Amino acid sequence: MRLMQRGEDFLILLERDDLMSTHVSASEESLATLVQERLGARSGQEWLIGGYGLGFTLRAALAVAGADAALTVAEIVPEIIEWARGPMARLTAGCLDDPRLVVVTDDVAMLIDAATEAYDAILLDVDNGPDGLTRRDNDDLYGRDGLLAAKAALRPGGILAIWSAWPDDAFAERLRAAGFALEELEVSEAPNDEGARHVIWLARKA
Repeated sequence: MRLMQRGEDFLILLERDDLMSTHVSASEESLATLVQERLGARSGQEWLIGGYGLGFTLRAALAVAGADAALTVAEIVPEIIEWARGPMARLTAGCLDDPRLVVVTDDVAMLIDAATEAYDAILLDVDNGPDGLTRRDNDDLYGRDGLLAAKAALRPGGILAIWSAWPDDAFAERLRAAGFALEELEVSEAPNDEGARHVIWLARKA
């Protein structure tokens, strides 16, 4: 992975693929705000966010989570956290130092597998979607066993939220087969409903 800067914008590249950019962020922010709208005002919420990326989902989550919430962000690529604290510090805006936050430089799947009814929300934006691009291990996270592990890690009424660059009917069916009540939403990558359309799945545990 490489960090590139063009004017005020940053990009993270994998070889020649543009993985993420600061140019657009609305759909990543929606991953957090849509979850909070559905969880409501539960006290002491525990959130797990898989993938820091450029921090848009985390910052949106911190903005809407309560003062008594506890959030964990898992980022398996240590350079991404180093870039967030270094050349992108202005964009990061101190979010990694929020007292409600714990940063874990490891695979989010490890935290999910180790948990039982620990989280009110698990937010996953660890790749371009359920079809792993950056790491083939991400396929396991989005497979049947990974989804059942996520369900076990959620508290009753908790939500597994997943961002994707594109629709995936087979994945939506896997979520239903795992026993989740599913919403599938299309969201814009840019404000004012402009730009490319992305998909967010909101899967609620009974």
